[in-house]
Amino acid sequence: MQNFKSGKYINQGYYKSFQPEYINKKWQLDDMELIELLSRADRNIGRLDMYSEHIPDIDLFISMHVLKEATQSSKIEGTQTNMEEALLDKEDISNEKKDDWEEVQNYILAMQSAIDILKEIPFSSRLIKLTHKILLQGVRGEYKLPGEFRTSQNWIGGASINDAVFIPPVHTSIGDLMNDLEKFTHSDTILLPDLLKIGIIHYQFETIHPFLDGNGRVGRLLITLYLVDKEILKKPILYLSDFFERNKSLYYDNLMRVRTHDDIKQWLKFFLVGVIETAKKSVNTFEEVLKLKTQSELNIQTLGSRANNCQKILQYLLKRPVIGVNRVVDITGVSLRTAYNLISDLEEIGILEEVTGGKRGRIYAFKKYLNLFS
Repeated sequence: MQNFKSGKYINQGYYKSFQPEYINKKWQLDDMELIELLSRADRNIGRLDMYSEHIPDIDLFISMHVLKEATQSSKIEGTQTNMEEALLDKEDISNEKKDDWEEVQNYILAMQSAIDILKEIPFSSRLIKLTHKILLQGVRGEYKLPGEFRTSQNWIGGASINDAVFIPPVHTSIGDLMNDLEKFTHSDTILLPDLLKIGIIHYQFETIHPFLDGNGRVGRLLITLYLVDKEILKKPILYLSDFFERNKSLYYDNLMRVRTHDDIKQWLKFFLVGVIETAKKSVNTFEEVLKLKTQSELNIQTLGSRANNCQKILQYLLKRPVIGVNRVVDITGVSLRTAYNLISDLEEIGILEEVTGGKRGRIYAFKKYLNLFS
């Protein structure tokens, strides 16, 4: 990596675009600090993957991780929807927040759909395009070629191309660059550890910026898809957007430093620190979730004849920890009056809290559970 060249700026008349070098070539790993971080990252991902195999109802908890990823990845792009709001039904969202809410819902759908599509087709430009199409359907970017690589110049930062922070390559080179990225992804001759590979892929994808909109969200989503595709993770349980959002300046600076200083090693070190920290936090979250689930089930057993219905509500809350009385009726099949009584029971044993403060259309949340992910 000592001789890595990121690319060069090309004069396009009144602006200069950045033309990245191809990445499907031989790489040599020669930095002991990077190797040590890679070793730690591998250990922590292995622990997380093993841990996930022994958690009952793992898909319930994955849905919460996807929700957190969706809100944090969208937040990096300026979308202001928190986890509680993302869990609400559309009719419970104020008009001024509906666009943000829909973008987060699309991200959740895009991630879930991409995981399913991976069973049919490999990690590829086709998969990336299908995922992008879902991400942008019916939202603010719907007129920016959903599912299609751009056919015009874009830029990052600045009010116009003249004061842009970064100008990606011209659109005519996207096909070749993405083809190179795909070959690098599946090359059997380039013996590079997978965590370094996906770190390089993420950098290259963000540099190519192949879409008119949604590149950041798709690029972060690709990290999890790659790890699942390569069977490093059996389940999609590692999401880096929270780490990137909390270190937003470093995230952008380290990506940019690769282009300006050919410093791919600094970006990969930052990336691996993110993997280590996120994997550790995920294991801790799973442990705390299991403790809370066990304690909640014990508390519910004190409710006598109402315990069975409250257990049904708890199972729902582990997947979607915000609920209204009509949903309780749907889940349990009881009358409206009985549903209110069940909610009251769950409030009394510390599982539900009312979060709207109103007298009508009340919404209740499993706050202790939500807090483990926030």
